[in-house]
Amino acid sequence: MRVPLFIILLLGIVYAETFSQEVLWKVKVFSFFDNSEFAESEYKVPQTLSGIQIAPEIGLRWDSVHITGAGANLLHEFGSNDPVDKLYLTAYYEFNNRPFRFLMGAFPRDNVLDKYPRVFFQDSISYFRPNINGIFWEIHSEKDYFNLWLDWTSRMSETVRETFFMGFSGRYNKGMFYLQHFGYMFHYAKNQDPSTEETLHDNGLFLTSAGIDLSGRTFMDVLDINAGWAAGVERGRDENTGWIINNGLLIETRLGYKYLGIFNAFYIGRGQMTFYEDHNNELYWGDPIYRAGNYNRSDFFINFIRNSKVNVKLTYSLHLAESRVYHEQLLKVSVNINNLN
Repeated sequence: MRVPLFIILLLGIVYAETFSQEVLWKVKVFSFFDNSEFAESEYKVPQTLSGIQIAPEIGLRWDSVHITGAGANLLHEFGSNDPVDKLYLTAYYEFNNRPFRFLMGAFPRDNVLDKYPRVFFQDSISYFRPNINGIFWEIHSEKDYFNLWLDWTSRMSETVRETFFMGFSGRYNKGMFYLQHFGYMFHYAKNQDPSTEETLHDNGLFLTSAGIDLSGRTFMDVLDINAGWAAGVERGRDENTGWIINNGLLIETRLGYKYLGIFNAFYIGRGQMTFYEDHNNELYWGDPIYRAGNYNRSDFFINFIRNSKVNVKLTYSLHLAESRVYHEQLLKVSVNINNLN
């Protein structure tokens, strides 16, 4: 028999009150409208992605460092006749005692991997893959950090491939200077049907960069620039392709003053995602425009509201690739309400 979720939550509250545990609750509402105009592009499809996520969560905290959480993320896409187009389970254990942090289960992606550049994870991942299913471990200080993580993205069946990410990232600061690294390996295995001819793929991507952060040292609230080397390392095992390496230089610049800001990403080098025509976004979760090689993205944005509970951000983007200029408009509204200290 299936026990209704509200009964489980009610029993959790009673248990917490009985044993003097602290009850935690969160409600996140996230809405997005993302219109990308890539007509005539060979690498990216023009489309409009829009919808709203509602993510309620309740949990327990004890001994100040242990947390268990349970809830769901419900997605409704604008224009859909279904009240809920996708539902993602949230259920995890967290240990948080600085400098260590550990999570295991199904937990929100933006709590752990929000710093990764778009060459690794395009914007739509946060729309349609809001949770990680796996493990995250991190050691961190106020600015420095190093983490390891696993995201199991697909369970093997007769029709579905087994897929998962293994990744690590980190940052070290020395005054206004810093070094940072992002990396993952995506394993794209076969399904359980032995009669199906499939190729097993390993898709790795790594970016190591150095930067200078002058935020607060000038009249600008944000002034940050970094440059690094991106290396896509991948292979198709059964096709004996060997390791294919696609190198490039990625330069990121951030400027911000009060509610206005600019973010620019400039990439020059070989196009990434060698096997995209065969497996598209099943194998690659990064922005497919990076297949074009030389590419520049400029985001001009306004933060109408920005505080600990509400964020309203409007962005207009110019994309320079394939000797063309493409346009994108993006509006994001995020509301986070909770009783966390």
